[in-house]
Amino acid sequence: MSETPPDRLAANPNSPYYDEKLLERGVGVRFKGVEKTNVEEYCVSEGWVRLSAGKTLDRAGNPMTVKLKGPVEPYFRDAASEGTAEA
Repeated sequence: MSETPPDRLAANPNSPYYDEKLLERGVGVRFKGVEKTNVEEYCVSEGWVRLSAGKTLDRAGNPMTVKLKGPVEPYFRDAASEGTAEA
């Protein structure tokens, strides 16, 4: 498996950018230098993230999201934890 996360990834199984194996591996996202844990979807090349807005749901039962623009840095959580364990 590649050591770099994909350019675009979504947590919604109905999205064409959904990848179950990558999500099981654990992908973390830094947005504007801050770790975000409520990311529903991101795109590095276009520079945006979709964050869930609390616990509110739309009429289809999906989380309501807010799209924010800025620098996006995805990483694999397992690689980050290995690096900190050795230090």
